[in-house]
Amino acid sequence: MRPATTTDQSYVDSLVESALSGHVRDAGGNGPAELSAAVAFLTVQAARHTGRGTGYTNTVLSVRIADAVGSCAVEPGALDEDAVRDAVGRTAAELLRHPLLPVRVAALDAYLAALTPHPAHPLSRQVVIPAGDSLAKSTARARAVAAITAVPDGGRVAVIGVVNSLLAALRDRGLDYVPCDLKGGRTEWDEPIRTDHAAAIDGADAVLASGMVLGNGTFDDIAATCAARDLPLTLFAQTGSAVLRELLGGPVRALSAEPYPFFWLSGEDTTIHTYEAARATEVVR
Repeated sequence: MRPATTTDQSYVDSLVESALSGHVRDAGGNGPAELSAAVAFLTVQAARHTGRGTGYTNTVLSVRIADAVGSCAVEPGALDEDAVRDAVGRTAAELLRHPLLPVRVAALDAYLAALTPHPAHPLSRQVVIPAGDSLAKSTARARAVAAITAVPDGGRVAVIGVVNSLLAALRDRGLDYVPCDLKGGRTEWDEPIRTDHAAAIDGADAVLASGMVLGNGTFDDIAATCAARDLPLTLFAQTGSAVLRELLGGPVRALSAEPYPFFWLSGEDTTIHTYEAARATEVVR
């Protein structure tokens, strides 16, 4: 399913429209009008890895449709319990038409993952994040993401959505970076974090962005800027990973998809799925 994005329609809206058309259905012939949200939940996660001087907090809306959980990151306080309760029992079609963007993204993520689970996708490569404490798992995931980040050797990466482990992994690759996050502040190494993604991208050779950009509405502008300057765009996504997968080969050059349950929910092995647009040629051959 590919979005026919125009100048007056966002990538998410285009994908929602495509899903609502009913042309793509699951193996049982069910479309968004036949599949319902059985479970919805809001997760507030705070983390400060042992040995680290700073921490972070994430808020995530998740919706389960069929056997898939779709998620969307939201700003703290952006959603209340009523929005979560209201989602349960509604069809995917209803949720895809919901007035709140995070609800639409979570529902779309779940619906697309239900149609094609990440392990079944022909472009997916599974990467096991070994069992360990939160820092060990964060570091392992960061290495996997850094490995697929599309950037010229020795180039500078605009990192939108700061994860300290990821910054360290990029340094290990010999890459420079410009950290950017709506929350601002400073990195673990006391580097200033920009809050304006346009300023962070200016002068960069590539962009590495979090899946959170879907829920806060900045993805379209980031994608347009990358396209205008011919910059490779890589996404590391826990939330919205199945949505961003649909944009591979379009605005997205590479993707690290980490479907629910996320690595920070368990100390056991977890699996992420990496995608690179170049693999599409390999599959066709």
